[in-house]
Amino acid sequence: MLLLALGAGAFFGLRVYRAKNVPGPKFETVKVDRGRVTARVTATGTVSALVTVLVGSQVSGRIQQLGADFNAQVKKGQVIAKIDPELFRAALEQARANNLAARGNLAKAKAQAVDAERQAERNQELASRNLIAPSDRDTSVANAEAAKAQVEASQGAVLQTEAALHSAQVNLAYTTIVSPIDGVVISRNVDVGQTVAASLQAPTLFTIAEDLKKMQVDTNVAEADVGRLQPGMAASFTVDAYPSERFRGKVRQIRNAPQTLQNVVTYDAVIDVDNAELKLKPGMTANVTFIAADHPDVIRFPNSAMRFRPPADMLPKGAGSASADVGGRGPNAATPGANASAREGGRRGGGGAAHERPLYPRSVWVLRGTLPEQRSIRIGISDGTYTELVEGELEPGDVLITGLTGDGASSAQKPSGLTPGAPPGGAQRRMF
Repeated sequence: MLLLALGAGAFFGLRVYRAKNVPGPKFETVKVDRGRVTARVTATGTVSALVTVLVGSQVSGRIQQLGADFNAQVKKGQVIAKIDPELFRAALEQARANNLAARGNLAKAKAQAVDAERQAERNQELASRNLIAPSDRDTSVANAEAAKAQVEASQGAVLQTEAALHSAQVNLAYTTIVSPIDGVVISRNVDVGQTVAASLQAPTLFTIAEDLKKMQVDTNVAEADVGRLQPGMAASFTVDAYPSERFRGKVRQIRNAPQTLQNVVTYDAVIDVDNAELKLKPGMTANVTFIAADHPDVIRFPNSAMRFRPPADMLPKGAGSASADVGGRGPNAATPGANASAREGGRRGGGGAAHERPLYPRSVWVLRGTLPEQRSIRIGISDGTYTELVEGELEPGDVLITGLTGDGASSAQKPSGLTPGAPPGGAQRRMF
């Protein structure tokens, strides 16, 4: 029995010694301060010229001559390519010959019509004297009418040949391809001797950009973020060719046409960019940042403070049920240390009596002495690191808890936990 008593005493003594020498939990904290919070929307896009023209060919044939090459400066009306015109010249000569023959037939038909009209008039007079049979008179009248109809048919044939002649002239003119605008040749898709076929659609021979000193960026903005953008909003972007340089522009328009790819809907926000140094080239991929809101001097705190929840054994005595309510119903439930907080709020507001604390959709935990105290807040914009405080019992210099270290940390929720009622990650999607 004595040995059992000694063993039990040694066991409990060892537990008391360990309990006294094990370090307690430590709080990881951050401070509330004043500073700038800028909300941004990110997207990717493609750099392009303001006006880009695809120059094609209206007729088929073999490329006989090229008058422009890649990166060449061209003027409006300048010849940039020629298609072999021999076949089209032959077609033009054929059309002219057909038109000449049609005109000859028309002159012949007019002469025959005049002769038939005279013959009908003579037979009419002879018939009135009973010198010829009435049938001969009727035949001459019919012949005169037929001659008039032949004149009209010949006139139609002349018009047809004139139309064919005009078409041949136009096709011959199409063998000379000119630039429709002043600009720079971005691409050339043909070589001398190559045959182009324009039977179904006009083949693209050149791509010409009007002015590379003024560019635009067509961005793909997610449908969840497009409501935050508006024309005139500032934007900046980088390209892989100049990773350390940031280019700036303004949103010109947000196009209503949706673009759907793999069930993801995006909209095109067009950004105007000055490219006086000609660094940007068509087709570059741009990583764009839109400045949706910029608040230069506001009360702010790190986002990690909204993700902390203390364990129940760290709350003041009698606050266990309140803590459970907070965990179950969110920050609008009863708060531990409410009376003390109300008195503190009364001192801040200048009044001596305690008052009811306003309830907001979010909450953070302030370190008061050695215990955490919950505060309800209403937040504004966020930049991904800091969040703006709109309303709530926080002031610059207040210490917010973000986590626990040491003994007891395992029983607390880690900083990756979610704020009740908040989206995953504690921040707005893509908007930061």
